[in-house]
Formats: sequence, C-alpha cells, structure tokens
Amino acid sequence: MNISLCTITFRHHLMSLGEIAAWAQSNDFQGIELWGAHARNLAQQPDRNADWLDTFGLKVPMISDYLPLEGDAETLRLKTVELCRLARRWRTRKIRTFAGNSGSLSVCEDERQRIVERLREICAVVAGYGIQLLAETHPKTLADTAASTSRLIEEVDHPAFAINFDTLHVWEGGDDPIAVLRKMKPHIRHYHLKNVRDRTDLAVFEPANVYAAAGRRDGMTPLFEGTVDYADFLAEIAGDGQIDASLEWFGNDCLDVLRRDRRQVRRVIEGQEPVRRSVNF
Repeated sequence: MNISLCTITFRHHLMSLGEIAAWAQSNDFQGIELWGAHARNLAQQPDRNADWLDTFGLKVPMISDYLPLEGDAETLRLKTVELCRLARRWRTRKIRTFAGNSGSLSVCEDERQRIVERLREICAVVAGYGIQLLAETHPKTLADTAASTSRLIEEVDHPAFAINFDTLHVWEGGDDPIAVLRKMKPHIRHYHLKNVRDRTDLAVFEPANVYAAAGRRDGMTPLFEGTVDYADFLAEIAGDGQIDASLEWFGNDCLDVLRRDRRQVRRVIEGQEPVRRSVNF
C-alpha cells in the first residue's frame, strides 16, 4: 500500500512544497496528493514538477479538485483540460472531484441525470489524456450513500470513471465501510483516510469550517482514536501493494499527527495492533 499526505493539510501553513516533500520523505510517505489550488499555483514555478519530486522518491498519486458540474458546459470543459495538463505535469493519472453539490435524496431525477451527463462528458475529456476521473464518496453529493454511489457508477458507465473511497464519509452515509469496500473494490482507485471523535462531530468536516482558518478542529481525531475502526479496515486492503491511500488530516499539530498516524498504519500493514493513544486538541 502506498501512503500519501495531502497538501490541503497545509492550507493555512507557511510551508513550501520543498519543505513538505523533504518531511514526507523522512517520514515514510510514498506520495503527495496535490490540492487543485496548489497545483494551479505551482504552475508558476516551472522547476516544480514530477521530475523534481522524483528526487525525493515521491510521486503525486492524485490531484484533488472541484470541477463545476452545475455551471456552463464550456467552462467545465476548459477547467477539465487545465486540470488534465496539470496532471500530466505531475505524471498522475487520477483527478478527484465531487458528484455535484446536492445529496442524492434532495435532487430530482432531471437534476441527477444532468450531473450524470456532465460526468460522462468530462470522462471523455480526461480519457483523451490517459487520466481517470474519481468521484469522492462525500455528503451532499450523488455519492453520499453506497446505494447512490453504485447507481452513479452504472449511470455514468465510462471506463475513465472511478471512485475515491473516503472511508469516514462512507460510514457517515450509514454504510459499513468494509462491506461497501468489498462490493465496490473494482471501481475504487484511491482511498482517503480520516476519523472523527463521534457522529455528532461530523460538522467539523463541512467545507465552510474546514477552509476557514479559524474553523473548529475539535472532534477531528488521529486515525486510530476516532469512532471508525481503521485497524480492521486497513487489514482488509493491506496486502495489495498497488493501492493508493492518503492520510487526510485537517486539524492542528499536523506534522505530529501525520507522523504518528503513518507509524500506526505501518504497524497494521505489518500485522501488528495499532497503539491506542489520547490526543487533546
């Protein structure tokens, strides 16, 4: 299993990509998942690319962005092309987006089919670049439950369409992550790993809170201290060396938490029990 950190973790930090890469290298990460905003800003630095990241022994497994599916079709196409060119620069074959901005129970059938058609259209664009489009399992999208996500895969029906499996959000949708994993595995190309103290704390992952520099972080927990059982989940996929997963941490003390979570993940992969710990934020 290849474990990456996410540059979105450092959205409010004064750390360069070079500093992040050096730290990731020294802490046993295999990759850096680029936030779309960071990938676009780095376009102004031509010496920052996949060849440069190779010198750290790292890769970019995925660029995570938010394509405007509900907007103008030509704007969507142009933004998709831009993202594909950035993906080529970093030699990644995966782009992450959300399947709309409304939950599966709140959209009418016409709205759902419009999003499906837009996803199919941009799949045709990314396929021309040898790239796959990954829809993330996420609340307030058409991939908010296992049933709706499975239906979405069937509706889009394109070989370039796949799933970014956010384990916490699968659980948030009321489904058992391991059961969904076993059913959906042929369509999963990436995993996001994060945890929460309790179901009542899930609002801390609302985008408005996550992106706010003064947002609430209480309730975000290290991977093995939250309510989702990651020991069993990771044991389910640990034997596959081709799997890409990212530790998606939005909270405080990011370097300390990522360092310790990476060690704990290694223990699980090696068949050892993770060490439970208490961390206060």
